[in-house]
Amino acid sequence: MLNTKTRTKIICTLGPACDHEDVLRGMIDAGMCVARLNFSHGSHAEHQQRIERLRKVAAEVGANIALMGDLQGPKFRIGRLRNASIQLARGQRVVLSARPDAQAIPLPHPELLTAVQVGQRVLLDDGAIALRVTERLDAASVACEVLAGGELTANKGVTVPGLALAGPSLTPKDREDVQFAIAQGLDALAVSFVRSAEDVHALRQLAHNLGGDPLIVAKIEKPEAMADLPAIVRASDVVMVARGDLGVEAAPEEVPFYQKRIILACLRAGKPVITATQMLQSMIHAPQPTRAEASDVANAVLDGSDALMLSGETAIGEFPLQAVQAMARIAAHAEASAIYQPEKLLDAARDLLADELVTPTDRQTDAITTAAVHVATSIRAKAIVCASASGFTARMVSRHRPRMAIVCLTPHRRTQRYTAFMWGVQTVITETRRSDAESLFSAACQAARQLGDVGAGDQIVVTAGLPLGSGAGHTNVIRVMQVS
Repeated sequence: MLNTKTRTKIICTLGPACDHEDVLRGMIDAGMCVARLNFSHGSHAEHQQRIERLRKVAAEVGANIALMGDLQGPKFRIGRLRNASIQLARGQRVVLSARPDAQAIPLPHPELLTAVQVGQRVLLDDGAIALRVTERLDAASVACEVLAGGELTANKGVTVPGLALAGPSLTPKDREDVQFAIAQGLDALAVSFVRSAEDVHALRQLAHNLGGDPLIVAKIEKPEAMADLPAIVRASDVVMVARGDLGVEAAPEEVPFYQKRIILACLRAGKPVITATQMLQSMIHAPQPTRAEASDVANAVLDGSDALMLSGETAIGEFPLQAVQAMARIAAHAEASAIYQPEKLLDAARDLLADELVTPTDRQTDAITTAAVHVATSIRAKAIVCASASGFTARMVSRHRPRMAIVCLTPHRRTQRYTAFMWGVQTVITETRRSDAESLFSAACQAARQLGDVGAGDQIVVTAGLPLGSGAGHTNVIRVMQVS
């Protein structure tokens, strides 16, 4: 059975810190619903071992854990250093070069070094280190002054704010990683540095060409994506507010408002939304979060996030289990707070955002699921059970954040994995025949009882599209049932 201490889903990045079955088992018990593989780090062999280990532990405990591969995308990174790290001091002169040079910091991206101009800032490690270009040495080398120093290690990201380079959203490395992900049967793939809906379509088409049908997660980490946000939300299965690079590309004071607007757009469309990056960053080295981090996690829940993501905290941190437990505690406390008013968020989303996020077909399911939540609340039903082949009905109910349990009945494992991203949704695989409505309603009662909080005499609300198999957007039934 899924963890029910928090209804906000928790995504954990796999890495050396959780390469032990006991740690994974504890993380699942604490609330992990999705495991992330960061293809920016590690080999395919290492990822395969982690996939096999996670699946083994999830099967043993009977948990619905989705596996998400996160593509690196066209991100620039520092190359291999001569030593484990180098210390950069403010005012120091350094050289960035794509050429082999023992005295330079390796940056194996000549296209970036050719385009950068004297006077521009170069940010390393999500902005932790800042340089200013002072001199062009040749076509593939520039000299810089260190504006903000720190310890630099290999493979750290490099960003030049305001510099736009044309190029495909999927790199040759991404294509190799997609092929690996499809072969491994990963449930979701996240596309990085999305600029428009075309980037989402490109990944989906590539996956289909390789024989896969993963969920596509659009990572919003470039301000230019906001101009095409409605189309990106429609094209994606899940959206991620990737605040690390977004906070480097945009001014830090703008990021909270990007976060809120993206979340509202996803609520309007009924698409699961993840808030990610640096949520409990201090817990890489500390057993407890800071007060600011606790506030950040709580506010992400109050903003309407379906899921929260841990990165280095669980991949390389010293306290991976404690990080998941802390996130779950904070999220559960936020959900129980009197100021958690998701119905007002949904009203705001409807008022602020254009109807282009909702198609005419969607409006029928929007109306039915809204009514189902109102009915369930009025009669104090213990659960809302959604019969859903695609997961659409479940996510349209989930966006209301109802107080009662949400159960999705589906015959498809892909949909079961999809619900791992949806706030509050638990899933039961059913073999109900498509043409048999009565067996569906019977299965709904059984699924509600399976949760443990629904007993004989309790009322539930069932939503479905009849005849069964009508397709997404055809939800047309609300039925109140008493569990026997």
